[in-house]
Amino acid sequence: MQMTIKKLIEIALTEDIGPGDITTENLVDPAMEGHGILTAKEPLMLAGLDIARQVFTFLNPEMRFSSRFQDGDWIEKGTVLLEIDGQLRTLLMGERTALNFLQHLSGIATYVHEHVKELGNSKVRLVDIRKTTPGLRVVEKYAVRIGGAYNHRMGLYDGVLIKENHIATCGGITKCIERIRQSVSHLIKIEIEVCNLAEAAEAVAAGAEVILLDNMDLQGIQEAVALIGGKALIEVSGGIKKKDLKTLAGAGVDIISMGALTYSARFMDISMKIH
Repeated sequence: MQMTIKKLIEIALTEDIGPGDITTENLVDPAMEGHGILTAKEPLMLAGLDIARQVFTFLNPEMRFSSRFQDGDWIEKGTVLLEIDGQLRTLLMGERTALNFLQHLSGIATYVHEHVKELGNSKVRLVDIRKTTPGLRVVEKYAVRIGGAYNHRMGLYDGVLIKENHIATCGGITKCIERIRQSVSHLIKIEIEVCNLAEAAEAVAAGAEVILLDNMDLQGIQEAVALIGGKALIEVSGGIKKKDLKTLAGAGVDIISMGALTYSARFMDISMKIH
């Protein structure tokens, strides 16, 4: 993960600075020192603090930092998150990229935290999916974990999930499950997406270990839970809102997946003042 983050920082800084910051380089002497203060302008759950630090150290390894917080801390409005000392040019050139990471990841963590609170003491897992910003999946899914939820697959490479297009291509639920079980390790669970009770029953009979109930209404979910009867883990997904979480948790499912955990979170309001 660390190498991925360094690459992301390099890409982000290259995107912003390009061949050089023509404003800063023509106004600020390289020998000038500065003091930067990052402040939360609203309550938030902190995520991405170390990434923000790494932005500045990528530009100048001699930058110095001071903070009493870490990712996962709840921050009140007006709190100083991080203080930075060192070359003024570095502070000015790294400011926007550092804030972009910090505001975005704190936004996801805060948004996720509010959803997790809805589940209270339930043992149901709230998970993200693959609806992430291209190139930022690793850090966005990290922010989901900081917010208190869990990750689904990181990508197509680390978990079997048979979806409707696979089923249509392969010729049915049973054929899909039988075929993939012949190829993958016995240590890998097979998850399959179903849309109705008949498909759920076929998936159970074929030996699916996780059954994803896609866009089913509450009655359908309750009937599917009874039909499956503990023979497989049950995940629900599709158009789920925060207000639905308690009800779904009470329906007997094991996993609730929401793409909104990553794509609906807004940037949090964090400022950086330089002296």
